[in-house]
Amino acid sequence: MWFALLTVLWALALAGLFYMTVRFHSFGFIRRLVEKSRLLSWCAAFGLLSPLALFLLFNIYTLVIVLLHLVIFTALVQLAARALRALRKRPVSPNAVNITALCLTAVYVGCGFFAAFHVFETDYSFKTDKNIGGSLRIVEIADLHVGITQTGESFARQIQRVNALDPDAVMIVGDFVDDDSSKEDMLRACEALGEVKSTYGVYFVLGNHDDGYFNYREFSGSELRRQLAAHNVVVLEDEAVLVDGRFYVVGRLDKSMLNRKSAAEITAGLDESIYTVILDHQPNDYANEAETCADLVLSGHTHGGHIFPAGYIGLWTGANDRVYGTENRNGVDFVVTSGISGWALPIKTGTFSEIVVIDVTQI
Repeated sequence: MWFALLTVLWALALAGLFYMTVRFHSFGFIRRLVEKSRLLSWCAAFGLLSPLALFLLFNIYTLVIVLLHLVIFTALVQLAARALRALRKRPVSPNAVNITALCLTAVYVGCGFFAAFHVFETDYSFKTDKNIGGSLRIVEIADLHVGITQTGESFARQIQRVNALDPDAVMIVGDFVDDDSSKEDMLRACEALGEVKSTYGVYFVLGNHDDGYFNYREFSGSELRRQLAAHNVVVLEDEAVLVDGRFYVVGRLDKSMLNRKSAAEITAGLDESIYTVILDHQPNDYANEAETCADLVLSGHTHGGHIFPAGYIGLWTGANDRVYGTENRNGVDFVVTSGISGWALPIKTGTFSEIVVIDVTQI
């Protein structure tokens, strides 16, 4: 599937590059070059796209996504210009179309960079009739993909924000690292989790990227686990722990991993009178999790949609049960975070980066 998606992406990028070269060839000063040299005019039109190469400082995917947004905005402005021409009975300057599209793309992509790099705080409140000692504050963090928008050091600064929230527990819901994460960033990010100040510590489940896909990074999934354990992070792999008699934390292996137990298997035998939190990186087992003793299920993975309209495509194809926000099924509260960062792209046009603060109150 990934090969097919990447093939389509590259095909769209090449088509977009050709389309934008043709569009930029309509600039007045480019057309005047035709009088001297047709080849020179086309080279100049293509050269106007060269500033896009700056996005390679991030990665090739960023360049492609920005290019595709430029294509989309140019096509939309061109359609609007045609509609305006039909109303006014006179054409709109190609220069105006091109410049408007460039400005719209710059603003849209700029907002996307801000939404990705700036970490917001999102608060949710739930109630329970189970005895949790009055209240419980959980901070949920997912999809750091350390090295994309957050380095190990900047993540440590986010942890200082978390400490100021006075959490009872911090829960890391997968994709802490990525294939391109450096060992230095991984080590500092793990160290930062050791700096968390919470009543009951830090609980961690793996995502589909934590073990790596291509084995070219400087550390293994096993080394990540060792570093987390060295900084007192509780890594849960299809297991449950009872915390101070107040609540269970159930950590599931990621859906991509072999021999993953069912939600029912992991929660079998738990005291149903005790509040239970399930950590599951991918939000796509809601029907089964809603039939367990769970009270709260925390997920990430979707990045809240990341690049619009990817989130809706995920829902239409059945890849996820939810892309972002909260839902209640059979009395179980489900939360999906957009994540503190995102995969590969330092841009978020369908959502924003966040940490999630969940206050559970006993009634």
